[in-house]
Amino acid sequence: MIWTDRIRQVKIYLVIAAVCIAVASLVVSHFLVRDLALEERNRMEVWAEAMRTLNKADENTDLSLVLKVINENNSIPVIVMDANNQAQTFRNIDVDGKDYADSLKNAALIGQRLLALGKNIKIELDDSTHDYIQVCYDDSLMIRRLSAYPYIQLGVVMIFVVIAIFALLTSKRAEQNKVWVGLSKETAHQLGTPISSLMAWIEILKMNYPDDDLIPEMDKDIKRLQLIADRFSKIGSLPEPVPASLNEVMDHVIDYMDRRTSKKVKMVKDFPDHDIIIKINASLFEWVIENLSKNAVDAMGVDGGQITLHVEETDDRAIVEVSDTGKGIRKKDLRNVFRPGFTTKKRGWGLGLSLAKRIVEEYHHGKIWVKSSEVGKGTTFRIELKKKG
Repeated sequence: MIWTDRIRQVKIYLVIAAVCIAVASLVVSHFLVRDLALEERNRMEVWAEAMRTLNKADENTDLSLVLKVINENNSIPVIVMDANNQAQTFRNIDVDGKDYADSLKNAALIGQRLLALGKNIKIELDDSTHDYIQVCYDDSLMIRRLSAYPYIQLGVVMIFVVIAIFALLTSKRAEQNKVWVGLSKETAHQLGTPISSLMAWIEILKMNYPDDDLIPEMDKDIKRLQLIADRFSKIGSLPEPVPASLNEVMDHVIDYMDRRTSKKVKMVKDFPDHDIIIKINASLFEWVIENLSKNAVDAMGVDGGQITLHVEETDDRAIVEVSDTGKGIRKKDLRNVFRPGFTTKKRGWGLGLSLAKRIVEEYHHGKIWVKSSEVGKGTTFRIELKKKG
């Protein structure tokens, strides 16, 4: 839980940092673009004044400074429009056209759009006739790039945050896997010695008390412990699945649960008449069904109820469903039932369903999920296994 809380805090800090960076970039970019746009407006006013001087020039006017101002504009898109909104000339704009006249028509359309946006400077050419031209201008390429930069930066930051969170989750999952594997193998190792001793004692008891009816039952329990230890030892490795009867695996679970649960719990099997043969690791898959069945018993409590084990097959899949008439799962808990450490019981580690999911999905390449659940009525878990693969 401490590791989970730490991961959650790191994710929150990363998101907050990304938002702060994005907001700061947007604010700085906004003021920078505003100042540059104002500077370009001032440059256009000087350029417009140069155009006015050029239009009013006579043979005695020195045009060297005027032409220098006009020709030095190599970045700001400009279109000069007459009083009839027809383009007279343009600069720094890519306009497609068959010839220059056609290009002027296309430039006029752009100029009219800029007029509508208010990006123009009106120049009076003659005070008496009130003849005028309009200098329409657009943002330079540099301003457009600066305007888009914060959004690109925001995208890069978000990608970084996603990658960082993914790396944290992967690291967490890898660490959990190491803990589970180490715990499982250590448990199997620690169980090995007392189980071996118990097996030896059982053999001695069989020789000394051959007619005792309790000794065979004790032998079954010891073999059960040996099976459990064997299952724990296989966690972390990739056991080779072999063809096995799914019906037999389910029958073993029913037999085991019948002998170790209250008489108030009724085990119902719903199997096809024929065997379903599928490649599985029978020992581990049996463990999955036992976990689901034990959870079902716990969900039904002291009043008992019914557990239904349903098996069917399609052309390419084998399907197993474990249903109970227990207390059900709340909707807000459905997404967490397979999460390691999650449990609604007062006692328990919350690893049973997590291990079941790992066995089904990683070892058998199948799927397991909560098919349905209703509070007060019961829950159905569904497992699907591919017949080939």
